[in-house]
Amino acid sequence: MANSLNTITVDGVTQTMESYQASQTQANKDNSTLGKDAFLQLLVTQMKYQDPLDPQDNGEYLAQLAQFSALEQMTNVADGLGDVSKVVSNIDTSVLVGQLSSMIGKEVQWNVDTTSTDSSGKSTTTTTKVEGTVTGVSISDGSPTIIASSGDKTYQVAIGNIVRIGEGVQGS
Repeated sequence: MANSLNTITVDGVTQTMESYQASQTQANKDNSTLGKDAFLQLLVTQMKYQDPLDPQDNGEYLAQLAQFSALEQMTNVADGLGDVSKVVSNIDTSVLVGQLSSMIGKEVQWNVDTTSTDSSGKSTTTTTKVEGTVTGVSISDGSPTIIASSGDKTYQVAIGNIVRIGEGVQGS
């Protein structure tokens, strides 16, 4: 530490003034929104430093406590809605996988996009139809896909790329 006058010791840790200010700036950014703990700290501090000869009205404290209670309830509701959203998403995925499982053994046709670049740097996308038989269902990155074989190749096909399903695909 170059100059002891430009240092600060907090909780037994000595830092330069610049690093301390940077850590405080980061801490202030992290606490930029008031949570229920900060609200209670403000309320307790307000009660601690009130004028004993002119105390605040009890009605004001009750109003603040009611606001705190409403904040806590809204936080609980938001957490609960997040959990419900996860459950609904899992149910949707399970239903879709169940429906896709009924496709195993069926003929399907899907599009495969191939992008090529010529010597001048111009990109061209070509769409090819591929036909095969569904051999399985997979979930990759949260998205259900089918596994299909065509000839001696196996493809993982996104649901949005399927063009036709069922008998007679080979003749179209």
